[in-house]
Amino acid sequence: MIQWWQILLLTLYAAYQILDELGPYTSAGQAVFAGLISGLVMGDVTTGLFIGGSMQLMVLGVGTFGGASRIDANSGTVLATAFAVALKWNPEQALTAIGVPVAALLVYTDILGRFANTFWVHRIDGRIEEFDYAGIHRDFLLGALSWALSRALPVFLALTFGQGIVEKIVGLLQGDLSWLAQGLTVAGGALPAVGFAILLRYLPVKRHIAYLLLGFVIAALLGTVFTSIVTLGAGVSAVNKDFAGSFNNLSMLTIAIIGLALSILYYKGNQAARLAVAATADSNEEVEDDEL
Repeated sequence: MIQWWQILLLTLYAAYQILDELGPYTSAGQAVFAGLISGLVMGDVTTGLFIGGSMQLMVLGVGTFGGASRIDANSGTVLATAFAVALKWNPEQALTAIGVPVAALLVYTDILGRFANTFWVHRIDGRIEEFDYAGIHRDFLLGALSWALSRALPVFLALTFGQGIVEKIVGLLQGDLSWLAQGLTVAGGALPAVGFAILLRYLPVKRHIAYLLLGFVIAALLGTVFTSIVTLGAGVSAVNKDFAGSFNNLSMLTIAIIGLALSILYYKGNQAARLAVAATADSNEEVEDDEL
């Protein structure tokens, strides 16, 4: 059961995360961060990071242009993590049955929050005509209220009154609808791949296909090598008790550094080619001037 103080903390975070996304932008408004906070509050960081990371990957290629609304992956992560931990639910099923639908539905509260914010904008217009600078500052800060409520209110209501409904859904998925639960589990595992597919749709893949293939091969190769080393170490430690057999898994930082090195090489090569073209053009202009 979700405790009252957990509902309070998660509601406060839901209100803050959208303000962070609009203002300081410390990444506290990202889905993976929402999973970390929700996991800490609910006492299961692993589940929180799994749901938050999966949701983050799913929205990896989803962007907004201008004032467009997008799905609220953060609130979906908060609710999916809270119910998954409280009801000891499969995180992948919670992600697809709670996280994704909530994220999609809260697009409407995002629109409502944006619409309500125009009230404060018109008040500020009136304050400007009256040269009321204190009122301008006050109404500007109050404009954050509609944004915060657009996230905090749905999260609070769902955590307070939705636990019974979600508990019945979990009971059905673990009983007569177990076939549906298996489908939700498979869909939950495939969601990060959907996010990558959307991202690749917008990236210039054809122009940089060599780097894409190289990155995939390096990641797969290093993963295979390190997994084999760990397996070999475990076998040796089973034969020789004095062998510690302690190996660390491959750090994602290593792959990120390799990617950064390739990016630097590409950037320098591209700049050198542009300078060469510019130098050739200048040389041709000088020749034409001499001929004239």
